[in-house]
Amino acid sequence: MTSSHPAGGQIWDDSKGVRFGAPTVVVLPVKEAKGGVPAIRSPEARLAEAEGLAQAIALDVVHSEVVKLRGASASTLFGKGQIERLAAAVAAHDAQLVVIDGAVSPIQQRNLEKHLKAKVIDRTGLILEIFGERASTREGTLQVELAHLQYQASRLVRSWTHLERQRGGFGFMGGPGESQIETDRRLIRDRIVRLKAELEDVRRTRGLHRRQRQKAPWPVVALVGYTNAGKSTLFNRLTGAEVRAEDLLFATLDPTMRAIKLPGHDKVVVSDTVGFVSDLPTQLVAAFRATLEEVTEADLIVHVRDISHPDSEAQAADVAGVLSGLGLADELKRVPLLTVWNKIDAMDAEERQALAGRVGDDAVMVSALTGEGLDALRERMDILLRAGTHVHEFQLGAGDGRRLAWLHEHGEVIGRSSNDDGIALQVRLSDADRERFAALR
Repeated sequence: MTSSHPAGGQIWDDSKGVRFGAPTVVVLPVKEAKGGVPAIRSPEARLAEAEGLAQAIALDVVHSEVVKLRGASASTLFGKGQIERLAAAVAAHDAQLVVIDGAVSPIQQRNLEKHLKAKVIDRTGLILEIFGERASTREGTLQVELAHLQYQASRLVRSWTHLERQRGGFGFMGGPGESQIETDRRLIRDRIVRLKAELEDVRRTRGLHRRQRQKAPWPVVALVGYTNAGKSTLFNRLTGAEVRAEDLLFATLDPTMRAIKLPGHDKVVVSDTVGFVSDLPTQLVAAFRATLEEVTEADLIVHVRDISHPDSEAQAADVAGVLSGLGLADELKRVPLLTVWNKIDAMDAEERQALAGRVGDDAVMVSALTGEGLDALRERMDILLRAGTHVHEFQLGAGDGRRLAWLHEHGEVIGRSSNDDGIALQVRLSDADRERFAALR
C-alpha cells in the first residue's frame, strides 16, 4: 500500500521500501540545558507527542527514546557512540524508518541514513507528510504540495518518479545533458511557480466568499487550539455535524463551517480550523496563512484547550505564537476570545475542584465528549457575541416586518415609536450586527 496524496514521496519512497505501518524508531534529540533553565515541556511529553505524530500517519512505532546532546554534530547530529546505539536499535527492531523529532539538515539526513541503514526524516518532513495525507479540499492539497516542494528544494530527494505516477505526470523530462540535481532543481522551481499561481486564484475566491459571509446577517465563531485538544468533538457537539473526530493528531485539516442556535441568536456560524502544534514548519505556516486568516474575520474566537494535558499551558502558548507569527496579532485584538477548558472528564474530582477555583469570565469548563458544560458555553458565547454593543436609531417602514423581526432577534429594542414614515426604533446592537443589518435588503 502506497501513499496516495499529491505531496507524498518524502516517506513513501519506493526506492526505500517504506510503507504504511512500517516499523519506526522515534528519536527526540534534547540539548542539555544551560544555566539551569528548565524546559517549557518535559522530554517525556515531547517524545509522546512525537510518537503520536508518527502514529497519526499509520506508522508502527517499535522503539522510541530521548537522546541528550552536549553539542550537535554538523555532519550526523549525534555523536559516534549515540549513532552506534541507534543503529543497533534500528537493526534489532528491523525498523525501516527513523523519525528525528527536530530539525535535521540535508547532510545530516544523508549521513544518518547511511549509518542507520534506514530512511530518516525530521519533524518538518513528518508533519508535511501528515498534512498531505489529511488535506482533502483543492486549496488544502495545493497548500501542502507547495510547502512540501519548498521543503524538498533544499534536499532534492529522488521522489519525482513516485510523484509522477501519483499525479499522472508533471512533465519532468530533463533536457539533454542535464544532471539529475539540475533537473530536480528546475522541476521544483517550475512546479512551485505554477502552484503559487493556482493558490492565488483559490485565495481570491476565498476572499470573495469571506466578503459575502460578512454581508450575511449571522455572526461567526472560530474554534482554534492545539491539535488533539478536542475542537472537532466540540464542533460536532455544538452543531450536530459528523466531522472526523478521533484521538489522533491533525485529524482535521480543512476548515469546516456549520450553523447553530444560541440562546439569543437564531443562527451563528461555527468554523472548525486546523490544529496547531509546537515547531509548526515555517513552510506550512506561510502556506496556510489564507486559511488561518478566517480566524481574524470571526466575531468570536473560542480557544479550545486540553486542560487535562500536562503541557496545556505550553500548548496554549504555541497557539498564541502561531497566530502572532502570522502577523495577525493586531487583527486579533479586536476579536473577543473565550477559552474552553476541555476534557474535564479526564480529570479526577480533586483536580476539577482546583480547576473550578481558577475559572473566570474568560473561560468555561467543558467535556466535549460527555456534553458537560455545553449549556454554560453556549450562554457565554451568546454574551460575548452581544458584547461591545451600542444604541443605534433606525427608521423602518410600517410594512418592513422582516427587518423589524431581525432587530428584535439580534438586538435589544429599548425604544419604539410610530411616526408618519413608519416606526422609529432605538436598538442596542454590536457594531458587527449593525453592519449585518445594513446589508439586509
